[in-house]
Amino acid sequence: MPQDMQAIEIVAPGKLVATHRPLPMPLADEVLIRVEAAGVNRPDIMQRQGLYPPPPGASDIPGLEVAGTIAALGDEVRHLQLGDRVCALVTGGGYAQYCTAAAELCLPLPKGMTAIQAAGLPETFFTVWSNLFDRAGLEPGETLLVHGGGSGIGVTAIQMAKAFGAHVFVTAGSAHKCAFCRELGADAAINYREQDFVEEVLALTGGKGVDVILDMIGGDYFPRNLKCMAFDARLVQIAVQGGPKAEINLLQVFLKRLTITGSTLRARDSAFKAAIAGKLREHVWPLLESGDIHPVIDTVLPLAEAAGAHALMESSRHIGKIILTV
Repeated sequence: MPQDMQAIEIVAPGKLVATHRPLPMPLADEVLIRVEAAGVNRPDIMQRQGLYPPPPGASDIPGLEVAGTIAALGDEVRHLQLGDRVCALVTGGGYAQYCTAAAELCLPLPKGMTAIQAAGLPETFFTVWSNLFDRAGLEPGETLLVHGGGSGIGVTAIQMAKAFGAHVFVTAGSAHKCAFCRELGADAAINYREQDFVEEVLALTGGKGVDVILDMIGGDYFPRNLKCMAFDARLVQIAVQGGPKAEINLLQVFLKRLTITGSTLRARDSAFKAAIAGKLREHVWPLLESGDIHPVIDTVLPLAEAAGAHALMESSRHIGKIILTV
């Protein structure tokens, strides 16, 4: 084992630089992963901008999901072995050659899948399962609207919701992205630059509205979301790329019996995340191994080009995941 490792750190808000760091050592209930690939996510960009500091005890190195090989085991870890190939959800530290992870948040690489593909699974799959199925209670036959259909969250939500029997509408910002979402399984894709998504959703549902909305935009989308929600519908807010403030018509909330909720995942404890990991392994991993669901990888870049990966994500030109190889 080396004494130090290559990593990407934030030296000031807005700047990523390559550096060397001491090798992290796993706690009793953790493992050390020799990282082969790491996923890039919006929270990484927010952390770089100084808007989303890591929770207490987490590494200041960005990166919330990794895939690779277990290189060391904490004293209390029994269900994993040295050399196991895993992907893992982490609270930070992914942009590096080595990263510690809670053992209970490590999942085996789905059969036939590379580390590059598997590195794009944890953050989006944990997030989508937790919010669509656990929090919103999406049921077979219900209708889901996903904003940002071409994002990593969006392409995951389309596939998972369709696999479990829901009807899926998405919004996206180009004809190309809309076409891709339809090919992936979306029942309808709305180009928000050219169409009013409220009018389109109401037309698609015969005026009823959708049962569940997964939204990462916020801002002026919030009152528009309320207009296209059915009776007893649920809105799950997972980010606020369009701003954290909005006006709300409370009449719509109680007259239509709406549920408005939201969540973040990073700061939740390991026990909460481990429960999600168990559900993913039981219900979703077989679909990944059968090919019914697959990760969508847009771009793969070396770790040293992490700044370029962030620039690509901020441009919103990508569809699906951006991955760094180590």
